[in-house]
Amino acid sequence: MIEQCVLIDFSADRGLQEQLREGLVSMILAGRFLAEEPMPSCRSLSEQLGVSRNTVALVYESLRDDGYLISRPRSGYYIDPRYLPRPGAPEAPVTLSATPDASAPNWGDMFKLCPTDLVVITKPAQWMRYEHPFIYGQPDTSLFPMEQWREASRKVMGGLRDHDWLLDQVDQDCPMLIEQLRTRVLPKRGITARDDEILITLGSQNALSMLAQLLMDRQTRIGVESPCFREAINTFALQGCQLVPHRVDDEGLVLGPESTACQFFYVTPSHQAPTGVLMSNARRQALLQQANRHNQILIEDDYDSETNIETHPKPALKAHDQHGRVIYVGSLSKALAPGLRLGYLVASAELIDELRALRRLLYRHPPANIQYQMAYFLAQGHYDSYLRRYREHSTYRWSLLGEALDKYLPQCRHNANRASAFWLEAPPQINSQKLAWRAAHAGVLIEPGQGHFLEADAPQHCFRLGFHAIRPEAIRPGIIKLADALEKELLRCEQG
Repeated sequence: MIEQCVLIDFSADRGLQEQLREGLVSMILAGRFLAEEPMPSCRSLSEQLGVSRNTVALVYESLRDDGYLISRPRSGYYIDPRYLPRPGAPEAPVTLSATPDASAPNWGDMFKLCPTDLVVITKPAQWMRYEHPFIYGQPDTSLFPMEQWREASRKVMGGLRDHDWLLDQVDQDCPMLIEQLRTRVLPKRGITARDDEILITLGSQNALSMLAQLLMDRQTRIGVESPCFREAINTFALQGCQLVPHRVDDEGLVLGPESTACQFFYVTPSHQAPTGVLMSNARRQALLQQANRHNQILIEDDYDSETNIETHPKPALKAHDQHGRVIYVGSLSKALAPGLRLGYLVASAELIDELRALRRLLYRHPPANIQYQMAYFLAQGHYDSYLRRYREHSTYRWSLLGEALDKYLPQCRHNANRASAFWLEAPPQINSQKLAWRAAHAGVLIEPGQGHFLEADAPQHCFRLGFHAIRPEAIRPGIIKLADALEKELLRCEQG
């Protein structure tokens, strides 16, 4: 018998059985084990890898049950013949030549759209390794209610329940999730809706993309805020829409003569993205009145509806919509876990019907198991309980950051609204990209603001600070380091 060497680098944050099985499956599929030679014995493999014989035996049994191995009495485990290399098959994967082939397609000439040309807001891939990551859009994962989420999963997958989530739902959504949205989520924003006026989406970005495909083309003029939420603006730009920037002041979007020629408006009234400004009641009424006068449609992105830490949040713009001119877009996963990609859209039944047909062509429906799991999570009260804790932690972080900014960066103007990030204006001579570069070398991550503006002469001195992903105890020291970086930038500007 040939003794085979098995090398697996175990990670401390994952189970040994899981990693051992994963490593053995990879080696089996790669043809690393010889035909008619037994697998290493449980004793041999446990000694090689420093794990218990019981762990190896359990993994071998699971691989046998799944058809990767076969068991021969008093002989051991062998690779199932179906997973042995075929005669004449190459022993190693064939590496394709990197030399350009004259007959290969020229993809650049074939693209009808070029998403890579669009301006995007980026963050370092290893942002979590920075000591002071004031980044936006990432939650504190330690707050995730893992046990309650598992409980919801067990309820969905339990043997005594109907397993409707296993079926192709075609173009329908989980009725229980729609009911939870209609009765428990939307009323908190002052919105009433029927079942046929709600559609589940793969996050709010997907909702905006479908609206753009269905309603917009190159002749469409859409009024947008500037600075803006870049991902949404890029979605409209990709559709070829004519973007009409509107200035944002302390009351929100400012209407002007150019506004009347727009067919659509995309707005974030509850907390303008990225400045955090609350749209005043007067501006909301003016926007709704203009939409009625000029036959316009308003797309309201209520991105922080579930995470809003204002003491008394204003109702959604949709709550004041008496003529069906507001399309409401929300998210169920932004606060809980952005990776879930679960959002929803509220509009007239006629529009929802057409969006449902479009969604069916694109991807049928969001994963049914996630919809059912979220529905149970909501119904059991876990979601609201989590949001209460989330808001408490967010309010605490917001207070820490606000106090540190007032004390150590008084020269940087920011508003006092309880938004999900701080938008700051440094002294006008500061270039926030250079400031971000200097701060990063001290372990502090900030987000330069230029990319959020649509104007060619965009201001260079704005930047954004998020506070959900950073540890509370790292906030104050991080702002002290940022203040030092700012002082050095100011000195450089004076000397240069």
